[in-house]
Amino acid sequence: TFPLTLSQRSIRALKTVKAEHAPPQLYTWRWKCSSAVTPRITSHYTICPRDKDPRWEGVEMERFADEADVVIVGGGPAGLSAAIRLKQLANEQEKELRVCLVEKASQIGAHTLSGACLEPSALNELFPDWKERGLMAPTHDLVTPSLPMNNHGNYIVRLGHFVRWLGEQAEALGVEIYPGYAAAEVLFHEDGSVKGIATNDVGIAKDGSPKDVFERGMELHAKVTLFGEGCHGHLAKQLYRQFNLRENCEPQTYAIGLKEVWLIDEKKWRPGRVEHSVGWPLNRNTYGGSFLYHLNEGEPLVALGVVVGLDYTNPYLSPFREFQRWKHHPFIAKTLEGGNRIAYGARALNEGGYQCLPKVTFPGGMLIGCSPGFMNVPKIKGTHTAMKSGMLAAEAIFPKVTAKDLASETAGLHVPEYEDNLKKSWIWKELYSVRNIRPSFHNYFGLYGGMVYTGVFYWILRGKEPWTLKHAGLDSAQLKPAKECTAIEYPKPDGKLSFDLLSSVALSGTNHEGDQPPHLTLKDDSVPVANNLAIYDGPEQRFCPAGVYEYVPLETGEGMRLQINAQNCVHCKTCDIKDPSQNINWVVPEGSGGPAYNGM
Repeated sequence: TFPLTLSQRSIRALKTVKAEHAPPQLYTWRWKCSSAVTPRITSHYTICPRDKDPRWEGVEMERFADEADVVIVGGGPAGLSAAIRLKQLANEQEKELRVCLVEKASQIGAHTLSGACLEPSALNELFPDWKERGLMAPTHDLVTPSLPMNNHGNYIVRLGHFVRWLGEQAEALGVEIYPGYAAAEVLFHEDGSVKGIATNDVGIAKDGSPKDVFERGMELHAKVTLFGEGCHGHLAKQLYRQFNLRENCEPQTYAIGLKEVWLIDEKKWRPGRVEHSVGWPLNRNTYGGSFLYHLNEGEPLVALGVVVGLDYTNPYLSPFREFQRWKHHPFIAKTLEGGNRIAYGARALNEGGYQCLPKVTFPGGMLIGCSPGFMNVPKIKGTHTAMKSGMLAAEAIFPKVTAKDLASETAGLHVPEYEDNLKKSWIWKELYSVRNIRPSFHNYFGLYGGMVYTGVFYWILRGKEPWTLKHAGLDSAQLKPAKECTAIEYPKPDGKLSFDLLSSVALSGTNHEGDQPPHLTLKDDSVPVANNLAIYDGPEQRFCPAGVYEYVPLETGEGMRLQINAQNCVHCKTCDIKDPSQNINWVVPEGSGGPAYNGM
């Protein structure tokens, strides 16, 4: 059962790792101290080094380590599928294999958010008998036959519940799952290959000083480490730089997805119905769409949401308020009227597709799932590709880690066969066929031009055109200065269909230990006011779906300062992606912090 804790498990092969022997961290940003002009905001040790802080003198910094064959970061569809496949192979061949999986959420599934309409291809491969295990009911109402979203034979799921089920299957096979432990640091061997990960330290006060209850994190070493953190993982960002994994691909482009679950009038409930839309309330030059899924769980529940491409240009746009406005469309309102909203959440998602796929193998590790970005954007589906990538990684790893003679040029195993197998799989074929749909929207006619292109080159030619279009570049570089844009006037929420931000965040169940350094770190505390506020009118106040960022007057009454309400964070990563100064670096808070989604 979940949650599980390390104290509930036998910790094997413990050994003390002296602090002076710990591998160096990849963070290199300078500590910007407070001043009369710029109040200090950031106190996290990744920005303010502890070896330069006298408050840390004499603090015990020893760290324990444990050994496994494979360590997996992230308890989502990719990580759990990889773990399950590894143990299936080990059990089939009667070989000992220790697989450890760490997940920052307090329970498996508590940080998972998606639509979700599941294409079962990978699930069929992983568990051919899954239907006998009591999962899901099929969709039966195809709403958009003209777009590449054929949903007949797919299944509406609450992805948090689905991954929780995967976690139960993994445990039954012998996978060791540690929820509530956030992977905070990548560890390296002396030869530069990945050695494993370290979980986050706990017991650090908000000002960055050690509390009496301070404890170092734990190291988990492995022959191979799989990174399945989900979209825009903070460890994956380090690995991109360390191994130059994005050298031969375009910068990733993203969207933010906002979702609610409603309990509606049973007379309006159509179990299995799938509805998608594009256009309003977004203008033709802002990529996005929406979904409304009627769940089939015995009570009249619907899951609905809006997805907004983060390459939008107007700094006054608020994805949250666009979502609230969308619900007032007559077609949507008629379903929701008389119902009750019971859940809210948000998460960034990869939209770059084929053009933005990085190199996914490196000495000692691999990237799987939504971390590198295997989402099929036109289908609005990525769970099946994430699962398959984890399975392919497991199948490439298994013969290497179980071989009697570990033939490897590096201390951490390099398994390039995984990337080779990816390129031979249906994932690659699927993403290649839709590669031009998302970038085709970058034209004078925007949405309309993109839909014409999709109709001709996907629906008729199935993506066989002999060219590959390019995306616009980094999402953070797309905002125009505020003076060049028109402010957007949003209607006030009515408290029936649309709601304010803070009451919405309350429904996410998000919670963090208050007395810890904010995990939304700034490389330079002076940049938000000097650049973001001055040029873009503080867009982080609007692109954050949880009210984390707000500009407030200085205590002197002269000027403004940025206030970070880190306890509101739902771990969507949008700020790290869209910040026009690229000054925000999202890092993990203490384990178990964040949203407490129940089947989102």
